[in-house]
Amino acid sequence: MADLTFNLYCIYVKSRHEFKVFERLTKAGIEAFLPAVERLRKWKDRKKLVKFPLFPGYLFVCLEKSYELMVNVLKTPGVVTFIKNSSGQPEPVPEEQIIPLRKAIENGKEIDPYPYLKEGQQVRIKSGPLAGAKGILKKKEKQHYFIISIHMLQRSVSVKIDASEIELA
Repeated sequence: MADLTFNLYCIYVKSRHEFKVFERLTKAGIEAFLPAVERLRKWKDRKKLVKFPLFPGYLFVCLEKSYELMVNVLKTPGVVTFIKNSSGQPEPVPEEQIIPLRKAIENGKEIDPYPYLKEGQQVRIKSGPLAGAKGILKKKEKQHYFIISIHMLQRSVSVKIDASEIELA
């Protein structure tokens, strides 16, 4: 009997269709993983726990690399495409990136989206007294710094900042 290798692939889905696509794939017998968190939402007249996808527009499917299975996933209403590598092939997601996420969700850990930023990127402050300011992200000894440069003077200053307050510029 042949050894079947299953991989985790990331798929892109239509906006706000994550839960519907997850349900359709599961009903079709395809193992899917939709990382989601519950948040308390307030309206004028009520409060309610609402489930939100951690990665809006994306979910994961576990399947063997087979043209037929991949086409079945793509035929699922709401699925747009597989996330592909530079050669245009669906790219498997390394398990070591998904396992800790699954464990954190299964164990009820408090999870919040965190900006995917790299040191040296141009960023914008999205909240607080510096909201709207643009600068460079710098990390030093587990602390994030927002670098403000005055190009004409060829001088810069750094401000300690929480990474949750910044986004890509």
